[in-house]
Amino acid sequence: MMKNSTSSTSSAWTGMVQVDDTALAVTDTGGLGVPVVYLNGHFATQGYWRRVIADLGPGWRHITYDERARGRKSRTSADYSFEAAIRDVDAVLAARGVDRALVVGWSYGAFVGAHWANRNPDRCLGAVLVDGAQPYDWLTDELEQGMLKMFKRMSPLTLLLRPTGLTPRMSAEQMANSNIEVGKIARERELGPVLDTITVPVRYVLASGSSFGSKGDEQERIRAGLDPVFAGKSNIKLSAKVPSNHGAILRKDFRAVAGAVREVAALDLAGR
Repeated sequence: MMKNSTSSTSSAWTGMVQVDDTALAVTDTGGLGVPVVYLNGHFATQGYWRRVIADLGPGWRHITYDERARGRKSRTSADYSFEAAIRDVDAVLAARGVDRALVVGWSYGAFVGAHWANRNPDRCLGAVLVDGAQPYDWLTDELEQGMLKMFKRMSPLTLLLRPTGLTPRMSAEQMANSNIEVGKIARERELGPVLDTITVPVRYVLASGSSFGSKGDEQERIRAGLDPVFAGKSNIKLSAKVPSNHGAILRKDFRAVAGAVREVAALDLAGR
């Protein structure tokens, strides 16, 4: 077990954390292990991390939460911006009495994790970024308009699935705009400087092939945007390139993600 001295609350807890005009559903396993906060995919929920958490086991302190309007319990908000998502990390950690944590983010959560690690070098033990936070200019005007139309077209289905927690309690326009914002944040001129100035250990776990909504080798070209980062930053490395695609990576290659968490935690421990 890796011991931790950065948190004051060690008992298991499940409940709601108030932040801004909303409240987030949070689960904290407690314990004396290294605190790990898991940052979800765009419209995913904390349940996606269960295999990674099971592989790591009880020697770690696992903190998961559902973002605004996601899952069954997290409440709606007037603000679904990327900056709000970063504030939510701080709110959850503060509510649980955690001073320093290791962040693990998948997809949208990887972008949140990269920015949070960049802004909080003294509080971040390190970051594991899973098939996200790749600097690449993929957003076009045509794609932006396509997203707005797609989410509007999918509205009847998303409304039907809301009670299950599988789709967020957001309007079609809000969901589309949130995705469009990620496209802007992913641009090399936006994300590149963030990665350039991260000082904590970062390990990427990348998927293979295409994913929902992508065409041809588009996803692989986006992932290749990290090659100059790996070449130029000694603290940012590729931990694993796994065979599963973007949507299946936490289900099929959870061991690789858990392995990257162990790798980053060991680097932090060695550097103390």
